Amino acid sequence: MPREAEMASAQKGRLTRRALLGGLAGVTAGAVIGRGSALANNLISEAALRASVSSLDSVVWPVDAGQTQLQVFFKKTGHTLRGTFLDYWRANGGAGGFGLPISEPFALNGYYSQAFQKVVLQYIPDYQWVDAPVLRAAPIGSVLAKANGDLTTGGSGLRALGGGDRRSSVWTPLSANGDSVANAVAKGGVFFEASGHTVTEDFLSWYQANDGIYYLGLPISQQFTKAGARWQYFEGGALRRDANGVSLQRSAGTAMKRLGVDLAKVEQGDLPEYDESLFGTADNPYPQGDPAAAGRKWVEVSLSQQQAWMYQGSTLQLTTLVSTGLSPNNTSAGTFYTRLKYPEQDMKGFTDDTGEVVATGEDNGGDDSLSSYDVTDVPNVVYFSTSAEALHGTYWHNNFGSPMSHGCVNLPLDVAAWFYGWCPLGVMVWIHD
Repeated sequence: MPREAEMASAQKGRLTRRALLGGLAGVTAGAVIGRGSALANNLISEAALRASVSSLDSVVWPVDAGQTQLQVFFKKTGHTLRGTFLDYWRANGGAGGFGLPISEPFALNGYYSQAFQKVVLQYIPDYQWVDAPVLRAAPIGSVLAKANGDLTTGGSGLRALGGGDRRSSVWTPLSANGDSVANAVAKGGVFFEASGHTVTEDFLSWYQANDGIYYLGLPISQQFTKAGARWQYFEGGALRRDANGVSLQRSAGTAMKRLGVDLAKVEQGDLPEYDESLFGTADNPYPQGDPAAAGRKWVEVSLSQQQAWMYQGSTLQLTTLVSTGLSPNNTSAGTFYTRLKYPEQDMKGFTDDTGEVVATGEDNGGDDSLSSYDVTDVPNVVYFSTSAEALHGTYWHNNFGSPMSHGCVNLPLDVAAWFYGWCPLGVMVWIHD
């Protein structure tokens, strides 16, 4: 099929699928999320957080998973960004997502952390090898609320706000069996039993579209009105809605000062100033939209259409035919995040008599009845699942548009060469029928 026809075919149904993105971030509208579903850290008192600020000597550093080796400088804030944190920052919209870095890395409540204008991210080793982001929001929501004058008690204090404060009720956890929760869920909102609060309407839309369950944590208040705007606090930050819509508030710096985090600017030295072009590995062979478009990066793969779309926010960057898993090694459907990268890798494994991959690597477990496979020098490998599924370049066939793989998503070589530089760790990959 000519490339022009491939592109035209790949556009079909794109807007419909894109409209579904809001429901992909681990939180489904009209749901009650139980205690076992809490994915962020529990709130810690301001005093305990302040006491936990320390050097990086005693915490686990991010592992080498193919993240960028660059360290870049931001003149506007006088701070640097590198490695896994730089990757996740790029994956989630850069300055428009988490804001610019306002500190160098430091330890907070036992985790390797770095502060940005809108949020403090932490490396959580327990999530390193799961199908979800390894960076999460630090639990500074109550510190932000106190800094903004919206929470007036000591400690975490969320259940005890009183003294005539007219907003005390917004911090009081709701009853799971109460009318407020029932009404919110009936209208498409979500109730988080773990914190006792709901997220509704356009706040929920923002939360879903930006992986709020990971990068904001659970809600710790209900919505309330202040100075003509609507507010809601979460474990990791605050959302505000005004005439311009919903946005993540740039108030992490105030919280960091309360906690005694060092925000002093550093020298640039010979570090390059951040520019997205620093990470390019090849030109986009089939550019679709503005490469500087705002928004987080994400990938969509259709198993039924054997096509992939790479987006930045709502702006399509590239469309391509792909080859996914051939039965019985079907590519897994679901929402994943890029988690491991290799510029080149040998792929080896073993299949049983049905053709199903039962082991990867060089160890067949002593079962000599298994058949081996060995594909050398596979280029631009980006793993997205713990089932060893990856997006990667493919030189051994040109049958894109048909299932061909052992479960990976095969990309044309020119697409893979561009994709490797465009796609850092932490990019969402949505795979569906």
